[in-house]
Amino acid sequence: MTAEGLAPLKEELHQLKAVERHAVIKAIAEAREHGDLSENAEYHAARERQSFIEGRIIELEDIVSRADVIDLTKLSGTTVRFGASVTVADVDSDDETTYQIVGPYEADLKKHKISIQSPLGRALIGKTIGDTAEVTAPGGGKAYEITGIKFK
Repeated sequence: MTAEGLAPLKEELHQLKAVERHAVIKAIAEAREHGDLSENAEYHAARERQSFIEGRIIELEDIVSRADVIDLTKLSGTTVRFGASVTVADVDSDDETTYQIVGPYEADLKKHKISIQSPLGRALIGKTIGDTAEVTAPGGGKAYEITGIKFK
């Protein structure tokens, strides 16, 4: 995982622990004051929210504690691997796009960050400029030629 990808996860974890957890406890207490809990929709909604928050906290703590942060400034080379920004050209249309290969928790197609575990990410790993990566997609197979590789 990159440091850039770890930061929002830590931020979300802090928000859940410092703000959301306390807010839902307060909401549960207020809902209890309304009486019969068996028919209290506010109480059940707050308990569901609490369950979600606690589950997400556990998930984020696990991810953050096991994160192996890679310093992208120390990476270089001519082979596609984690952290590389790869420019690919669609063999059919010649449309070029640049993607950064990142960890699964920081992948965001809108930001052109693809997971190393995605079909395209797996197809690109180990390739060099001029190689063709074949990807099986839901709409059929696609081929991409690697036209550039750089590390930040």
